[in-house]
This record gives sequence, C-alpha cells and structure tokens, in this order.
Amino acid sequence: MTCAKATRLMIVTTLCAGLAACGNGTTENAGPTPDRDMRPSERGTLIQDLFIRSGNPDQMVGVNKYLWNASLDVLNFLPVQTVDPFTGVIQTGYGTPPGGGRSYRATIQISDPALDARSLRLALQGPGGAAVEAGTVRAVEDAILTRARQLRIQDGRL
Repeated sequence: MTCAKATRLMIVTTLCAGLAACGNGTTENAGPTPDRDMRPSERGTLIQDLFIRSGNPDQMVGVNKYLWNASLDVLNFLPVQTVDPFTGVIQTGYGTPPGGGRSYRATIQISDPALDARSLRLALQGPGGAAVEAGTVRAVEDAILTRARQLRIQDGRL
C-alpha cells in the first residue's frame, strides 16, 4: 500500500468516525442517553438551537422603543459609537451640547421593555473621564423620559 492510499484511508476513517459521533443516538436498542432523558431546561444547548429563531421576533428584544428613540433624539449632538439593540446599550463619543461649552460623553442602557424611569440608566462623563454633576445627569434623564412620553402620545398608544 502506498503512502498516498494510506493517508486517504486515514482521512476517510477519521471523517466517518467524526460523523458517527454527531449522531443523535436514536436507534431502537439504544439505552438511555443523558440528552434525551433530561428536561429541556436542564439539557445543554445544541449548535442548531443557536440558529433557530423561535417565537415572535418582536418580543425577543427587551428594549422600549420609545426610550430608545428618545435617547437618540435628546443626545443627537453626540456622535454614536456603538449601538446594540439586543442589550439596549448606546455608547457615544464626546460632543458639546448646543449653547454649552463643556463636552460630554454618554452611555445609555435601556434594560426593560416598560416605559419607566427604572428602565433607563444613563452615565455621563466629562472630558478626560471627569465626573458630571448629578443634577446634569438627572436633567438629561428627565429630558429623555419626557421625549419618550411625547413619542408614545404621537404614536397613539395610550
């Protein structure tokens, strides 16, 4: 047997063994397997489960759309750096508000689908990571919440 034939045989054998290991073990005489006998909440996640979307896609994201849009509206003078609607996080770069002299940077997290003050978390930083007064942070939060309520009223869902 030549070296090339032996190599091909080894590759084919390895591939067959790998494919056999991927089976779900549903033969008639097979004994109990841990994955089949466990409840779905206790069973490990299969790779196929990551690609299957179950349920309504509108309900999968737990972010309030009014708070999300209001945050972007109120802080529109800040350049958006990263946006993740699945975790509800918006990070901005430094920018100066209209009529202001100090630049700010914001990180917003919307953690709940409810239009509620507890759903909104805002962190502001000054230049060089300096702390911003609590009154300023509170004023921006109030502006976002007010704008979110306005958007909800415009949408007609009271």
